[in-house]
Amino acid sequence: MNFNLKGAGLLLLTLLAWGYSTQAQSVNYSKFGKGLQFIAADSSFSLKFSTRFQFLYSGSQNEVTQEWEDRLQIRRARLKFDGFVYSPRLVYKIELGLSNSDIGSGLLRVHNQADNIILDAVAKWEMAPKLFLWVGQTKLPGNRERVISSQQLQFVDRSLLNANFNLDRDAGLQLRHEHQAGQVVLREIASISMGEGRNITVDNAGGYDYTARLEVLPLGHFTGGGDYFNSDLLREKTPKLSVAASFDYNHNTSKSRGQLGSFLSDNRSLRTIFIDGMFKYQGFSAMAEYADRKAPDGPVVAVSDTGTPTETFVTGTALNAQAGYLFKTNWEVAGRYTTVDFAEATQLLNQKQYTLALSRYVVGHSLKVQSDMSLIQTEQEHDAFQFRIQMELSL
Repeated sequence: MNFNLKGAGLLLLTLLAWGYSTQAQSVNYSKFGKGLQFIAADSSFSLKFSTRFQFLYSGSQNEVTQEWEDRLQIRRARLKFDGFVYSPRLVYKIELGLSNSDIGSGLLRVHNQADNIILDAVAKWEMAPKLFLWVGQTKLPGNRERVISSQQLQFVDRSLLNANFNLDRDAGLQLRHEHQAGQVVLREIASISMGEGRNITVDNAGGYDYTARLEVLPLGHFTGGGDYFNSDLLREKTPKLSVAASFDYNHNTSKSRGQLGSFLSDNRSLRTIFIDGMFKYQGFSAMAEYADRKAPDGPVVAVSDTGTPTETFVTGTALNAQAGYLFKTNWEVAGRYTTVDFAEATQLLNQKQYTLALSRYVVGHSLKVQSDMSLIQTEQEHDAFQFRIQMELSL
């Protein structure tokens, strides 16, 4: 699929013109932060269009060289479409990524550049009350931090745990169910997908990917789905807790991190376990995650003449813990600790990261400025200091 910024601009202008010309035939529910929303006069379909971008400054300094390296960039730029068709029980979501960081530069096996414009393209059918079938490409039910939108994070970006071990997006089927026993809410999710990641256009080289997730909310639902956005913006009046576990088995994948990373010369099966939790109460929020990934047949694919791995799947364990407090002025302070321990056979360097963040929420997660400072300790290397500040604008 050939798509660029010029094409995105034309699409945006077309949608705006369409929205203006159809106001007489539809009901407009537009609101800042909620996008342009239209429902057909006969209620046969709805459309919500929204756009967002993140403008990021980042700089880092090595303790030895003392040289400051920095840059400005559009970290993310997105177009989002969702709504229902035919019946409110059949909804859809399409999300396109336009920035270079969104598109990526993964290479196909034939060394053509991978087309990563499409992030989400999924239909969700409520087959029965609280039982949903998802069909298409979207995020897998892996670690909580990855499923939380990049718009709704507590820090400038996700943690090192997520960077190394998340499942990301994939094309396939997901079955989701929720039920309640008294106050306790239970959610079960199962999926089967390609295992090759998003927008792969070649045949599946190995097997499929199988994921299962169980979530338990012992104190009932969070306000406004707060278990899947960071910071207690809605200031829970009573304590809320969600704990969950995910299991993923990617059979004979060819990428170094399963759905992500570079293509390797041989396939391996990967087994990944996630355990995570979210807690919120009166402006205080905390989230913790643990990841464990193994390759039962060994992660190393190729080594040099000296025995150093030249191709390896990324395996090991990681822990991420973070907490923050949102003041009534909508300023928030937060801290995060992350440690990543790679499998010894990979000879990848272990890392620890300590981060302190300060954020100002102007209109929730739709208009905010976030900054964070990190100390990054890498095994056998010198420590590094990182500073980032980012503006998020979502219409």
